[in-house]
Amino acid sequence: MQTIRQIAADIVGREGGFVNDPADPGGATKHGVTTHTMRRLGLDLDGDGDIDAADVQRISRDRAVDIFMQHYFDAPRIGGLPTPLQATVFDMYVNAGNQAVKILQRLFRQMRIDVDADGVIGPQTRAAAQRAQDAAPDHLVDAYGIARRNYYYALADGRPPSRKYARRRDGGKGGWIIRAETFIAPRYHFSDAQHRERTRAWD
Repeated sequence: MQTIRQIAADIVGREGGFVNDPADPGGATKHGVTTHTMRRLGLDLDGDGDIDAADVQRISRDRAVDIFMQHYFDAPRIGGLPTPLQATVFDMYVNAGNQAVKILQRLFRQMRIDVDADGVIGPQTRAAAQRAQDAAPDHLVDAYGIARRNYYYALADGRPPSRKYARRRDGGKGGWIIRAETFIAPRYHFSDAQHRERTRAWD
């Protein structure tokens, strides 16, 4: 079984190196750490009195792992979820903040487990997660991964500049969809034809 640090290191590996895409609301990003995150944490790494892309460029892989573990696993209390869910919810929290938890909570509601979709992992959500895990131990992680994939597609439906993250220029699956399907059993992956049909309205 992977440790939390190993899971965090895998997330850093998926995130990649330095990019500064104007279409990304997080701003400049390196190893998944954004300008927004660094400002929130007060990380002025070059000591020039402001926090900008130059500071993001100084983030090391190890520091990114530490940030993810502290602020995206420990702080939102993802460790309180059943172990099988932790890696996928952690990965989504890095990518989408507390939407990761809201997606999970909405999934529980679809399973007729009463829980508030407030994005917070408290006693109610921990109990709901355990009920869901007990009810569908072989399917819950896949169901959450599919919900993640649906979230990404819906986000791109409503935000045209973000579509490049869900669909490559050649029409294939973009990084968001590949990322979600990393945590879905292969039998539930979309085929290329299914993906193209899902995104056909974007043309």
